[in-house]
Amino acid sequence: MDSPDIRIVLVAPSHPGNIGAVARAMKNMGLHELLLVQPKEFPHREARARASGADDVLTAARVVASLGEALEGCGFVAASTSRDRDQYFRVIDVRDAAVRILAESRRAPAALVFGPERTGLTNEELEAAHALIRIPASPAYPSLNLAMAVQLVAYELFRAGERAAAASAPAGPPLAGAQEMARLYAHFAQVLEEIEFRDRTQSGTHLMGRIRRFLQRAELDQNEVNILRGILTAVQSRRRHAGAQPP
Repeated sequence: MDSPDIRIVLVAPSHPGNIGAVARAMKNMGLHELLLVQPKEFPHREARARASGADDVLTAARVVASLGEALEGCGFVAASTSRDRDQYFRVIDVRDAAVRILAESRRAPAALVFGPERTGLTNEELEAAHALIRIPASPAYPSLNLAMAVQLVAYELFRAGERAAAASAPAGPPLAGAQEMARLYAHFAQVLEEIEFRDRTQSGTHLMGRIRRFLQRAELDQNEVNILRGILTAVQSRRRHAGAQPP
């Protein structure tokens, strides 16, 4: 099986030993691209010791300043979580997610995002994902060690590759990347302000969050993002021709 174009992204890992163990887990299952978002300690001798033969993956690991930078150029993004989330996030079983991620990686780089060991990913960080991955575990103690979580997901990816080596790539243009989606959301928020369309709920703070989530679930491709931004630009143009000035 060819090495899939899949990034493993660790957000703010606090233990260097876990980084090394993740590198080993990745190499076991044929993954090679590791990105670290603001690691507490890296490089570190404990990371090298725990890598145990995966020094090449560890040496090639890239340290970046933000999750957005780590996801640059990616299409499909999945994030790991062990906590219950609200209804606006799509949650996929790890085995089903592996099939989807592998297929998406054939038309554009895909990413798997894992959060800090103690706290996991924030809701804001999860908003960059098209879906969340849930690894089945005992309800009495569902929290997995970071390296164990990566190992399980990487194993499912490897098995999915074996089962579907001849599967064709999804048709159509690649999904819009994180930066393209961020520009769409900023444009959306600007137009909503210009037309004075505001959240009518009691707190008045959830509108853009809900818009972001349903558009993430829609899995827009690059052409679809361009269409939406063209519509937003046309709305702005008509208002200005009518004499309305943006705030």
